[in-house]
Amino acid sequence: MMTDQRAEFFEAVMELAATAGWRRLNLSEIADAAGLSLADLQKIYGGKARILGAFADFVDEQVLVHPADDGSARDRLFDILMRRFDALGPYKEGLGAILREGGGGGVCAAVCGGQRLLRSMAWTLEAAGIGSAGIVGALRTKGLALVYAGTFLTWLRDDTEDMSRTMATLDRNLAQAERLANGLPNWRRRRGAPEGEEASTDDPVTPPPTSPFAAPPGGASTTP
Repeated sequence: MMTDQRAEFFEAVMELAATAGWRRLNLSEIADAAGLSLADLQKIYGGKARILGAFADFVDEQVLVHPADDGSARDRLFDILMRRFDALGPYKEGLGAILREGGGGGVCAAVCGGQRLLRSMAWTLEAAGIGSAGIVGALRTKGLALVYAGTFLTWLRDDTEDMSRTMATLDRNLAQAERLANGLPNWRRRRGAPEGEEASTDDPVTPPPTSPFAAPPGGASTTP
């Protein structure tokens, strides 16, 4: 499907989810609303779980097509995540219905769980110029997923025209992640060294990176 066709398809799916409920929604109903045969729906998507996965891919494309604004790492993450909420705007009612029903796999799976969200957050980090590779990148990705999930719940209830409540929550969550990273102690004990023994000044300092702003092992911090 072309991008505009996919937009129409997902609009139909989310409208059905908002009005009929996600769990009770039949694939034949989705096919009818989208103007597809059931065979075509099966060939393109294969099922409701894959429809949600394709929707996430579609949103990722809308977010990543534009480069991040200039500014600090925190500013870039703020910009990209708000761009994501902008892209999700037309589908809010349907997403709320899916979330309330757990997306077929529980609330955590619908909002903040699963490899699909982590993949989106890894791309978000890369778009912001922050590495997502390796163990450190995985921890950054999980930290950003928590920031996003907490903000997502506010966004669903945000009825302001300019999404001011969402922006305030996102800014607060990113600031909390930044404070956490800045407050982490430097771990100078060598890996495998006896308790209390300090590493030499030549040894890399490796803080335990638990947020999107954590420093890579032996590298410079990405905290602005």
